[in-house]
Amino acid sequence: MRRVLVTGGAGFLGSHLCDSLLKEGCNVACLDNFSTGSQQAIARFLQHPDFKLTTHDITERFMIQVDEIFHLASPASPVHYRRRPVETIKANVSGSINALETARESGAKILLSSTSEIYGDPLEHPQREDYWGNVNPIGPRSCYDEGKRCAETLFFDYRREYDVKIKVARIFNTYGPFMKADDGRVISNFIVQALKQEPLTVYGDGTQTRSLCFVSDMIKGLKILMNTEDSFTGPVNFGDPFERTIGEIAETIIRLTQSKSRMVFQPLPEDDPRRRLPDITLAKTALQWEPTVSFADGLKETIQYFRQVLKDA
Repeated sequence: MRRVLVTGGAGFLGSHLCDSLLKEGCNVACLDNFSTGSQQAIARFLQHPDFKLTTHDITERFMIQVDEIFHLASPASPVHYRRRPVETIKANVSGSINALETARESGAKILLSSTSEIYGDPLEHPQREDYWGNVNPIGPRSCYDEGKRCAETLFFDYRREYDVKIKVARIFNTYGPFMKADDGRVISNFIVQALKQEPLTVYGDGTQTRSLCFVSDMIKGLKILMNTEDSFTGPVNFGDPFERTIGEIAETIIRLTQSKSRMVFQPLPEDDPRRRLPDITLAKTALQWEPTVSFADGLKETIQYFRQVLKDA
């Protein structure tokens, strides 16, 4: 039985990954300090005999003997990392060192959940893995952007210096059930506002774009990457290669929820990227991965989840 550690396992992506790994028959250790994770997200398998939860801060040293590590521990939404910038960069730098040391000592493969934010407000479009990005190193988002860039550096330096078996995934916007209603992400914000018949808050003029991937597709991609040969490290972009404006996303959610909400416009936050779209050629050719869940189908499932959340609140 494969022993797998998921740091940040009580987060949105982490909880879906734990669930998927348990269904595969893995022994899963979940490590989370619940600064942004949720007990609700992992409640459905807390009693599973092959699941173990450890409440721990990733910035503190830890050791566990495992075969694989999915390193997902970090605040990942602007609401969280703007509120806790020092915690965010510590999770990505000190936390990555601790996760890499555990991989080094246990001989485990380790995958970093990096982000499209390492490209910043990109000057190239779409974004390929060989693009170095356009990042403000001292702006309000830099704790996350530069934190993830430094984490990637650490991963490749541990490979060069200690021969640690690494994988680096650059994750573009992902959505689905078990997102937190107050995490500040565009999909959760719009759905909750629409279901409450509240105005949908659109930052900027709504013409900025995003790529949106359903969570089940993203989890498949991360697992495929982990199972590649040791010589294949990435980084690899994972996301939907279809560009949608924020305004179009809002209109689609209003229509699918049958809401009477309207859009209201607020100033665009500092350093908010204007366009975001992955080039997934590498994922398609090397991993035979691409998204399969349509935006409409993914939204319907996510809307149904939030209907239940609001009903139970």
